Formats: sequence, structure tokens, C-alpha cells
Amino acid sequence: MKPEIHSPNLTLGIVGAGAMGRGIAQIAAQAGLRVLLFDLQSGAAVAARDAVAATLSGLAAKGKIDPAAADAAAARIEPAAALEALAPCHVVIEAIIEKLEAKRQLFAALEGIVDEDCLLASNTSSLSVTEIAAACRQPGRVAGYHFFNPVPLMKVVEVIDALLTEPWVGVALTELARRMGHTPVRAKDTPGFIVNHAGRGYVTEALRLLGENVAEFNVIDAILREAAGFRMGPFELLDLTGLDVSHPVMEAIYRQYYEEPRYRPSTLAAQRLAGGLLGRKSGRGFYVYEGGKQQALPQPPAPSARPQRVWVSPARPQLAAPIRALVQQLGGKLDESQSPQDGALCIVTPLGEDATACAAREGLDATRTVAIDALVGLDRRRTLMTTPLTASAMREAAHGLFAADGVPVSVIRDSAGLVAQRVLAHIVNIGCDIAQQGIATPEDIDRAVTLGLGYPKGPLALGDALGARTILDILENLQGCYGDPRYRPSPWLKRRALLGASLLTPES
Repeated sequence: MKPEIHSPNLTLGIVGAGAMGRGIAQIAAQAGLRVLLFDLQSGAAVAARDAVAATLSGLAAKGKIDPAAADAAAARIEPAAALEALAPCHVVIEAIIEKLEAKRQLFAALEGIVDEDCLLASNTSSLSVTEIAAACRQPGRVAGYHFFNPVPLMKVVEVIDALLTEPWVGVALTELARRMGHTPVRAKDTPGFIVNHAGRGYVTEALRLLGENVAEFNVIDAILREAAGFRMGPFELLDLTGLDVSHPVMEAIYRQYYEEPRYRPSTLAAQRLAGGLLGRKSGRGFYVYEGGKQQALPQPPAPSARPQRVWVSPARPQLAAPIRALVQQLGGKLDESQSPQDGALCIVTPLGEDATACAAREGLDATRTVAIDALVGLDRRRTLMTTPLTASAMREAAHGLFAADGVPVSVIRDSAGLVAQRVLAHIVNIGCDIAQQGIATPEDIDRAVTLGLGYPKGPLALGDALGARTILDILENLQGCYGDPRYRPSPWLKRRALLGASLLTPES
């Protein structure tokens, strides 16, 4: 008999009393489930139960939950002395070490203990659920159930169907997630599932920008945090998670996808990992930390110089218009002539191109040419890009003008694609590829990314906001500049861009 997920008598087993196991135990107990918690390490389950009880008591003291409810939830968690004590469970969630053979052995052992209708779920973040299930006599009742740390705060869980998972299993885990107050997203069993797969676009492209010496790591962080709207810059994020965690994940997904260029890791990250520059945990990563606090880097003041006049390229009218308006707002004098007058600062607005290519195509004087990113908005941070020949006087005049109202300005070196454009296009493209592969529905892709990664928008909604045609142009221009298959546009993106359709539109 299949488990009745909403039954008040449902018993949940959890194997592994670490951070993930105790987090799952907490939300399950708060949802009214009886929880049997087992760990191979003597005393670990008891310690985990006590830690959860303390957490619940603290929440009650702050008025966030009712004290009686906190006590009742803590009482529902029962440490199990042996694996055999999980025999009455209707569902068992495995949250042990991330090693395939250990998980396979555990599931094989559980099959000899629990009833035939007991559902078995793995909290694996990166291993193949199909391979885990292959060790079982009944692989159809095995699925992935990937929570995120800290479980009580990260309100999303990936429900992963392995190749032989029976349909009722995913339905039951989806209902269980909702009962525990979490948002379920359904995914096929593929490397990285949704969240870790989609997350390849942010830090990997930022590392590539750093590796090309386009800008310093803190400048890239500032652009993506302030101009593009991410909560943390990619290098702040790498320091927070630790390169000893992040870099192996990058390498694993790259290998699991048979060296797909989109997921290629960075030699910079490998070198820093080897040197022990892990991030916050080691006191030094990309940033330096003292007492656990990131040390601020000095920010030079904006130049006082201003250009005599400013000519804005009309090549992309939709991007030129806000730049022209901003120049006037900042007190700059516009050059209204068809081609720039002598001495005028020449502003170009590339999409996936470098400032050099724009200057050459439009016949501009490269010593007076500066590119600006108008795609992500101009209110919180502005990004300028020089050519290799841009005169220092012109660079400083452009910087001084566009910082005149106090909005910070980042000046980066010439590269194919401005910082935010490259990273955002990469994120959108990978999201589109996840949709193209049918790993998850468009809605679940965006839901998983916003809840699991905290991005301002899901990759598909982000592509719609920026314009699918614009993202396609950026990628095709990047591919043309670099000849690099990592910028190959996803068919999902290309078809919808050409048809003018939303990237969230599912296949008919």
C-alpha cells in the first residue's frame, strides 16, 4: 500500500544526522510527522535531536512559533539506535556522505528492513539517482529529493525522477514537500539537476572574464551586484561557499556532461584552490577576511575631467536613446552631427562585441571611443569599456561625466561583450538548454533558480526581460568574436527569439 502523504500517522525516516539531516528532521517534525533519525556515528542522532529542539526553542523565544508547537515538534523526533529501527517508516530520506557506493549500500540495506511500499529518497546534490537506484531490487520506488542548506530557510526541494522511478513516487514526494512547507520542483535525473546545472552560468563566466584580465574581481562583483541586481558578486559567492566546495562541483558537472564547453572550469580557481585561498573559511580567498569580516578595498575617486562634447552612435537606437538623455541630464554637450566632430568623445553601445569592433565597423577614431553598457540600466552602476587605443584623457573625461551625479562607474578593458552582458547571456542560455533537454518545465526552472540561487529573476524570465532577440545577438556576436562553442545559442532560445515568443513558452 502506497504511503498516504497527508496521513497524521505518516512516519519519516532520515539516515544521516548532519546539517542536512537535522534540517529535514526539523521541517518534517514541524509539519506533524513522526521522525525516526539514524546516524552511524554513536550519539549523533541524539545530538541532532537536541540541536533541533534548541533551534525550535529559540524560535519560540523570538515569537516566531508557538512554544507548545515547538515542544510538540521536538518530541516527534526520535533518535534510532539502529538502522533496523526504521522498519515502520513510510518514507526514508538518505542524507549521508556524498559518495555513490555508500548510498548504494545503504539503499540495498534499507530494502531488507522497510516494507515493499516504503518510498526511498536520496538527498544527493550531484550523484546519479539512477545509479543509486540500480543497487535496489525495486528501483521504481527510488527518487532524488534534493534539499538546500539551511533546509528550514531554503524553501525549495528538487524532486528527481530516475530512469525507472514510478510516477507515483514523484507525486508523493511533491505532496510531502508541500506538507513540510517547501516548494517542490520536478527534474529528470541529469548532472546537476536544475539548480547546480543552472548555476554554472554565473561564476564560470565571471572567472573567464577575470582570466581574460577584463577587470579585477571586485569590479566584476560590483557590476553584477549593483548593475545586474544579484545579491552577491560571483567572487563574494565563491569566497562564501569556499573553493574547496565550488571548484570540485564545476569539475564534476563539466566531466559528467562529457566536457561540454559551456561548463568549462577555470584554471584560476584550480590554482587558488591548490594555494589554499579557499575564501572566508581560510581567511583569504579573492578577498581578505579579518574576524570573519570582508576587508574593503580602496575605491579611487572619479576624475573631475569632462569631455567637450559627446557623440553617441546611432547604430542601436534603443540603447542610444537613454545614453543621449543621460549625457544631457549630466550636463554634457551632445554632438548632434551625423559623424563625430573633431575632439568629440565617441560613445558606442555594443551587444556581445568589443569596443574595437564597434569603432572599426563605424569608422570611428579608436583613441576617442568608449563603450557603455545600456542594457542593464544606468541607475545604480555604469560600466564603460575602452579600446586598446583609447586616450587616457578621453577615458577620464568619460568616467568623470558618467559619474557626475554620484552613480559609481566601472571602467573595464576591451573584450567581446561587457561584463553584465556576457554573464547574463550565459545564464539565460544555460536555462534555455535545460528547457530544451526537457529536464524540467520552464516554470520549474525559473522557480528553482530564484529560490535555490536567489537570482533576481529566473533565467527564462531574465531572457524575456532583456529580450530573447537581444540575448541571441549577444551570444552570436560572442561566438563570432571568440569562435568558442561555449557561446553556442540554445535551440530553445533561437526559435523563440526568431518567433518573438516568450522563453517561458513550453513546447506544444
